[in-house]
Amino acid sequence: MEYVMDTSKVTTNGQVTIPADFRRLLGLKSGDKVLFFLRENGDVVVKNASEYATQNARADLAGSAKDINKNTQAKIQKAAPEAEPEPQYKGRHSR
Repeated sequence: MEYVMDTSKVTTNGQVTIPADFRRLLGLKSGDKVLFFLRENGDVVVKNASEYATQNARADLAGSAKDINKNTQAKIQKAAPEAEPEPQYKGRHSR
């Protein structure tokens, strides 16, 4: 189901004003950047660029964290010395 909330006019410089309801919905403030996506069916999708980047970074980091944890555990096990631990000295230490 599609809803038309507002319209905007293109200026001679190619600029449009994003209606206030859309700015609120997208979390846009003055100076923010927007991304335009063109779908195969011709629809144009507008997204808040910083929100989009944040969502992608979180998704990338979530996947990377799992890989890093696995790799780190494997490296620790591989690098762990198989020899006896160093003896702990008791008594006076020289200064």
